[in-house]
Amino acid sequence: MAMGLGPLLLIFMLSLGLTPETLAQVNRYRHFLDQHYDPRPQGRNDRYCNNRMRRQGLTSPCKDTNTFIHGTGRSIRDICGDESGSPYEGNLRISNSAFQITTCRLIGGSSRPPCRYRAHSGYRNIVIGCEDGLPVHFDESFIRP
Repeated sequence: MAMGLGPLLLIFMLSLGLTPETLAQVNRYRHFLDQHYDPRPQGRNDRYCNNRMRRQGLTSPCKDTNTFIHGTGRSIRDICGDESGSPYEGNLRISNSAFQITTCRLIGGSSRPPCRYRAHSGYRNIVIGCEDGLPVHFDESFIRP
């Protein structure tokens, strides 16, 4: 009887020393990247937001607000360390330098598609939640005084 690929992959990952907790953390990191990471944006205008939000599956229902970080994956991960990030509130960390970002905000009152977004772009320090050295939650962005 043949085993499915899913159980075989799990057995392989566990044999590498990856526990279910580690796999869950990696999945949260990938989810963070899917929702908030775009290293090379095409434009940073309303059309960008409308297309990117739809492509990332954030339009069913319409997500109210989402921020995309434009930088390298390594520079975002480094916020979880002491050289590129500083402790913020609770278990959050704030970047020591500004990142190029695009925030997409839903316009109109309905959360049902079609979704229309307004783009707000700029450079901001970002606040993220980290687990075991990996970003897993985007909290906010703001211009430091």
